This record gives sequence, structure tokens and C-alpha cells, in this order.
Amino acid sequence: MIRLGVNSVLFKEFDFRTAARSIARAGYDGVELAAIQGMCEHLDLSRWQEQRDELLRIAEENGLSLLSMEVATLNEERLTTALEAAAGLGIPVVNVGPGGKSGVEEDVAASIAQLAKMSRKAEALGVTLCVKAHVGNAIYNTPTTLRAMAEIDSPAFGIDMDPSHIHRSGENAEEALPAVLSRVKHIHIRDCQGRAQGPGPIELQACGRGDIDLFGYCKAMVDGGYDGPVVLEVIGAKPEHSLADVATVAAESYGYLNACLKQLNAR
Repeated sequence: MIRLGVNSVLFKEFDFRTAARSIARAGYDGVELAAIQGMCEHLDLSRWQEQRDELLRIAEENGLSLLSMEVATLNEERLTTALEAAAGLGIPVVNVGPGGKSGVEEDVAASIAQLAKMSRKAEALGVTLCVKAHVGNAIYNTPTTLRAMAEIDSPAFGIDMDPSHIHRSGENAEEALPAVLSRVKHIHIRDCQGRAQGPGPIELQACGRGDIDLFGYCKAMVDGGYDGPVVLEVIGAKPEHSLADVATVAAESYGYLNACLKQLNAR
């Protein structure tokens, strides 16, 4: 059964206990802990040992699994700490962005080299390191993703396949997924309208609101045998967004994704 989760960054204006309660009430199986410096740090990597028991207790009280962690950066010191924290918390996947700029060969090579190096560290700790193609970054589409897959042989390296970034890079995500699915270990998911660089306001990132063929994407996922986590990642929540605003995005997306996956016999 494919498990559904929410990246806690959607609830960045609220504490983790509040986020977990809302995520559980919406029906999700788990949560991705946000450890994104400068954006949302429900997991503060500088004191993760102090937070460990409380985070585990909150997740357990709400019946949620800790599906993954998003740290975003490839900075070696911070990412090493993130991998250690994941191992200590029993989190199986750490998600990062590729960094660099699209179309710059030196950036592509540097990103892949750093991912390879950090994947070896992840492997030693029993954790999987995943990267996603990101609009504007060095790895941004299917060809650059395939290059990383070809050049990184660690079993602890995986792809976090986010359809919104692939869509905004000019591809159709449901058609692109099969090419990389053999190394996909995690899926971030959200919707968007159009192919602009940014994902748009949070309400239009709710699954089913935009232009991505997310049912087709889910079908490609299931047809290809994927059985890892599918995690809603909605960014851009602002102080003026109420708890009801962000919880509605989570609940609406759960209803859409759960219905799609049930129709596909994956839940």
C-alpha cells in the first residue's frame, strides 16, 4: 500500500504538535519533517537529540509515521547532521535539492559529485538520500535526472520525483515518470496551474486544482510498481494563513490522492 504524508512545511506558522494533529485528522499515514533552514525547521538540526523524544511521541500520539525529512541543502556539514538525525529518529529518507543553475555544466557535475559523496555517508548510516529535479537548478528535468542516476551507483541514492517541477520544466510528469521510476524512492506531490517558475498560491497547489494530470501520474506510479511514500509538499504558507487555510489544503489533497490511489487498488 502506498502511504500518504504531508511535509510539515505547509504548517510552518504552527508548531509541530499542531501540524501533526491536523495532518492526522485529514487522514494521512505519516509526515515529512521539515528541516529547511530559513523556511521551516520543525526539526532543528542543531538540537535534534533534544527534540528526538518529543517528536517521536507527537508522531506516535497522532498515529503518524515519520516518512522522510526535507533538509533541501547539499551543504556537507548540515547534510551530514541531517543524515545522522534521520538515523537517530528512524527516518528512512532525507530529501535534498540539487542546487546550482540549469544549463551550467560545472554545476551539474558538482551537484552529482556531492550527491555521490553524501550518498556514501547515507549508506553507512542506513538512510536513503533522495534528490529531485528542481526548476532552475542544475538537475531540473528528465535528462539531467537520468545523468545523475547513471553516475551515482550507491544503493542509498534515490530520486524524489516531484511532478510539479517536471511540469514546470516543460515536460508531462505522467510521461516522464516511467523513465526514472527504477530509482524513485520518494515522491513529493502538489499541483500547479501553468508552467511558471513558481508553484503559485497554496490553495492552487492542492492536488486536483491545477493542470498536472495527477491521476495519470498516479497510474504511472502504480503501473510501475512504486510502493514508497507520496508526500504533499506545499510551500508558500504565510502568517496570514490560518490553521483552517492550511489544513484545508492538506485535507483536499488527501481526498483527491486517496481517491485516485483507491481506484488504482494502491490503497
